[in-house]
Amino acid sequence: METLEAIKMRASLKMRISTRQVEPEKIVEILDAARLAPSARNFQPWRFIVLNDRERIKTLIKGAFSEGNLVFSEAPVLIVACANPSDDVVRDGKEYYLHDVGMAVENMLLAATELGLVTHPATGLNEKGESELKRILGIPDEVRFVVATPVAYPAEGSYEEAAQERLSERTRKDLKELVYLNAWGKPF
Repeated sequence: METLEAIKMRASLKMRISTRQVEPEKIVEILDAARLAPSARNFQPWRFIVLNDRERIKTLIKGAFSEGNLVFSEAPVLIVACANPSDDVVRDGKEYYLHDVGMAVENMLLAATELGLVTHPATGLNEKGESELKRILGIPDEVRFVVATPVAYPAEGSYEEAAQERLSERTRKDLKELVYLNAWGKPF
C-alpha cells in the first residue's frame, strides 16, 4: 500500500477488533514508524507502553477508560502513548509534546493500516482514568497520558472489507472550507 492510499484507507475501527494475536514483528514495525516521526528540536518526547497481556489490558480498560472504549478489552495489543512535557519544547505557552506525540501516533496508525491491522486512537478516560492508568502501568507522576490505541486484526475479512462501511460514512470538509491562499479568508 502506498502512503497516500494508507491515508485514505485509515479508519477508526474499534467495533471490528479480533482477539487473534498480532505478530511481534508487526508491532515492532508499527513502533519503528512512530520512532521515525518528526519532533520539535528532535527531542522525541514520546514513550510507548505496549500491552499484550489480555488480563492486564482488561484491567486497564475497565479501570481507566470511558464506557465507549470498553470494547478495547478484547484487543490482543494495546499501545499507550505518553510524554513528559518537560522533555520537549514549550514556547509561548505551547506545549509541543502533544503535537509531537500526535505525529508519532499518526505514523503508527498509518503503518498499522498498511499492515492490515485495526486501530482506534482514544483519549477518553473515566473520571479516575489518568490516576488509574498511571497506577496500573507504573507511569511517573510527571508523565502525561496522551492517547491509546488497540492494535488488532479485523474481526472478519481483510482490513479493506472491515473499513469499507466506516469509510463510506466518513465525511470531510471540502478544501474550500479549510484552505486559504496568501491570507485568511482568501479562497484557495
